[in-house]
Amino acid sequence: MVNFLTLPPIIFNANSLKTQTRNEINSIIMKHIASLLLIFTASAFSLFSQTNNLILFTENGEKFQVVLNGILQNTNPETNVRLTQLPAPNYKCRVIFADTKLGQLDFNVYFQESSEELTMSVKQNKKGEYVSRYVSSIPIASAPPAPANQKIIVYTTVAPEVETVTTTVSHSTTTTQTGSASSGDNVNIHMGVNMNEAGADINIQAGGMNMDDNLVESSTITTTTTHTVTSTTKGPLVVTPAGVDDVKEYHGNIGCPNPMDIADFQMMKQAIQSKDFESTRLSIAKQVLQENCLLAGQVNEILSLFDFENTKLEFAKYAYAYTYDTGNYFKVHEAFEFESSVEELNNYINTKN
Repeated sequence: MVNFLTLPPIIFNANSLKTQTRNEINSIIMKHIASLLLIFTASAFSLFSQTNNLILFTENGEKFQVVLNGILQNTNPETNVRLTQLPAPNYKCRVIFADTKLGQLDFNVYFQESSEELTMSVKQNKKGEYVSRYVSSIPIASAPPAPANQKIIVYTTVAPEVETVTTTVSHSTTTTQTGSASSGDNVNIHMGVNMNEAGADINIQAGGMNMDDNLVESSTITTTTTHTVTSTTKGPLVVTPAGVDDVKEYHGNIGCPNPMDIADFQMMKQAIQSKDFESTRLSIAKQVLQENCLLAGQVNEILSLFDFENTKLEFAKYAYAYTYDTGNYFKVHEAFEFESSVEELNNYINTKN
C-alpha cells in the first residue's frame, strides 16, 4: 500500500502552466490555419485548372467547322466534334457549314459547372432556319467513350494551318498537217488491131501502164501545256464582334439609333450576370435598355443569360423596341427552347409593325 503521507509534495506553477497552455493552443491554431490554407490553395488550384468539354453535332449530318472566340478549331469539316480542355466558362461559337449555301450559325456557349461536358445539337427549325439546341450536360468523369463518328479536338488558341490547295490547269493545242504523195507506178498500154482479108491480126503491145496514183497524207499534233498554282493560307480565322460589320452591312428597318458599343455591352452583360435572382437580372436588363440601343445579335446574347423560357420571352418582347436592326430580329429565335415561344414573339412583333 502506498503511503501518501510520505510522497513529496507537488508544486504547481500557475504562470508556467498558463504559458505552456497558451503555446499549445497557438501551436494547434497555427496547424489548423496551415491546413486550411493548404486545402484552400488546393481547392482553388483544382477549380481553376478544371476544364470543360463541348460536343456539337448536326442532326441531319451536315458537315461543319467550329470557331471558338474567333479561332478556327478544326480544319476539316465534321458532322460530330468533341472539343476538350476548354478553360473558360463561356465562349462565342460559330458553326461554318461546308456547304456554303447553308451559311453559318452564331451562338453562345455557357458552362454552368466545372468539369462539365455539354452537348448541343445544330438543327433546322420549322422555318428551315438553323438553330442550336441544348441536349444534355453531365460531369466529364461520367462521360461515355466517344463514338466512332466523333472527332476529338483539343481546344487551341492558335488556329491550325489551312490545308495546301493545289490547282492544275491544262491547255491543249491541236495542229493538223495535210500533204500529198505519189505512188511512183507508171503503166503504159498500147493496143493495135490490124485486120486483112486473110484473117484478123491482133497486135497488142504492153509497154507499161502510165498511172499517177496521188495519195493524201494527214497528221495531227496535240500539244498540252500545264500550269500548277499552289496556295497555303495560315493564321487564325477571326470572327468580327457584333456591332462592327452588323451596322455597316445592314440596310433594313431601324428601331433605334446608335447601337451600344462592344465595351458597354460587355459591362451590361457583367452587371446582369452578377445577380443571382432571375427577376433582378430581368429588371437590370430592362433598366439599361431604357437609355440604350442593341443589335439583334446582342439581344440574343442577353437572352442566354436567363434560365427560364418565360423570362426570355418577356425580355425579347421588351427589347424589340430598343433594337437597331429589327429586320434581323429572327436571330433571337435560337435562344428559345420551344417553338411556341417563337410564335408568340412573332405575333407580338406583328402587332407592333
